[in-house]
Amino acid sequence: MSSHNVQSSDDAIDPVANLASITAEIESALKEANRAPGSVAITAVSKFHEAARIRPALEAGHKVFGENRVQEAMAKWPALKADFPGVELRLIGPLQTNKVKEAVATFDVIESLDRPKLARALAAEMEKQGRRLKLYIQVNTGEEPQKAGIPPAEVPAFYAQCRDEFGLDIDGLMCIPPAEDDPAPHFALLAKMAKNLGLAGLSMGMSGDYLLAAQLGATHVRIGTAIFGARPVP
Repeated sequence: MSSHNVQSSDDAIDPVANLASITAEIESALKEANRAPGSVAITAVSKFHEAARIRPALEAGHKVFGENRVQEAMAKWPALKADFPGVELRLIGPLQTNKVKEAVATFDVIESLDRPKLARALAAEMEKQGRRLKLYIQVNTGEEPQKAGIPPAEVPAFYAQCRDEFGLDIDGLMCIPPAEDDPAPHFALLAKMAKNLGLAGLSMGMSGDYLLAAQLGATHVRIGTAIFGARPVP
């Protein structure tokens, strides 16, 4: 578990200090696991936080951010990206096919590729806009009926379809383990699947379990509350 307590007062939250201490913890976890220093990037999840809360992290040089909703990202990020070139914006929430045009224009990475219809729409839209986004397949490691993602057994076939039928470059895999499960077996499964497919990217681990994810092979951990504090209710 992380040692970060989310303070109740907004004024007490210091995203820059939180990022620094989380980075130090991750580097220590990597050393313990004999992984290379700097091999995990922090995706700072800024959903529901306004631009003013995000700016200090950008000013401190943080480059990788995650948002869950296309509309919210469109409202917030074009101005921020204009002020801070080189930011990588990652969509970590579900993507409806009717939002693909906006998503391709707004994001650099989409982590929630979870069905052939979406793969086809993304391929067509990226061609149209002349943008090549990095794509991650979302894997439903717990095979939860209410959760998006490809069941583990179907991932190799879906990956092949994305590559061969739709001409997509897949950069990695993403998962959100069931809340009540020990995440370790889910992270280990995702890492094994990525290795078997020859994929380098592994987006796994959130505010409660990112150190474990770092030790088990994550390349990206998605951290919101431990950086920015409790999310305002939208």
